Amino acid sequence: MSERLQKALARAGYGSRRALEEAITERRVSVNGAIAVLGTKITKDDEVLFNGKPVPPEKLFGNTRLVLAYHKPEGEVCTRNDPDGRTTIFDRLPKLSQGRWIAVGRLDISTSGLILLTTDGELSNRLMHPSSGVDREYMVRVYGNVIEQQLERLVEGVMLDDGPARFTDIVRHPESDRDRINQWFYVTLMEGRNREVRRLWENQGLQVNRLKRVRYGCIFLPSFLKRGHFVELRQKEVDDLCKLVELPSLPVPKMTPQDLKDVKRRLSKKSLSRKANFAIKRPAKSPKRPSDHGR
Repeated sequence: MSERLQKALARAGYGSRRALEEAITERRVSVNGAIAVLGTKITKDDEVLFNGKPVPPEKLFGNTRLVLAYHKPEGEVCTRNDPDGRTTIFDRLPKLSQGRWIAVGRLDISTSGLILLTTDGELSNRLMHPSSGVDREYMVRVYGNVIEQQLERLVEGVMLDDGPARFTDIVRHPESDRDRINQWFYVTLMEGRNREVRRLWENQGLQVNRLKRVRYGCIFLPSFLKRGHFVELRQKEVDDLCKLVELPSLPVPKMTPQDLKDVKRRLSKKSLSRKANFAIKRPAKSPKRPSDHGR
């Protein structure tokens, strides 16, 4: 059975589908000695080179999928290698013998909370693409006098520099005091443009001074997961995530104790701004919502 080259490479963890399409356009991928083009299809018998290095067929046509939930602290960046030497989310993840971790979107350096990482580039691409309609939920602290008319405008939609934007839902945190200058809300978005949550509030003359992502699609930030820790998603959780974007189920393998040792070894060699935190465990039950705010 044949499959599109960029789709097979994405699933193998070589990058998002968009990034791989660029790599093919830049002539960095070949099949059986010939430069690949967009639309090239391959089978398990074809020889594929990516950046001059052979890609094992078992990676291209593998039948497993891993997904991690990571609790990003403020101060970490989401790039794979930071020129300023800052701690990245990838410093705290286990190395893979095949493929690599692909982040499902990004959070800026001053934003904390849930980041999903997967070995399946196609899953990452679909979860991020606006056409999939996968929502993201944030807990946000806003500085300023927030009135109901502002909340209504943010749900109806406003114009930002890069086009129209809106929250699909805004709910005041049940413990937020309306009389205080800092107020907490839960907000939901259907896309992930750069600093979109902050820019929406700024459009109304308000300032975000704390921002934390608490949900991506059907996956919540587990209440037990400390900052700088990660947890493997279980088979059902991964399957539920894939159903959102119409991808078939694949087996979810368990990582080994050696994976955890490798994380410890790498962190001991690198000076981190905070004490290294990591975890490989599975929750006894599915995580609950971070709060019951009536949605």
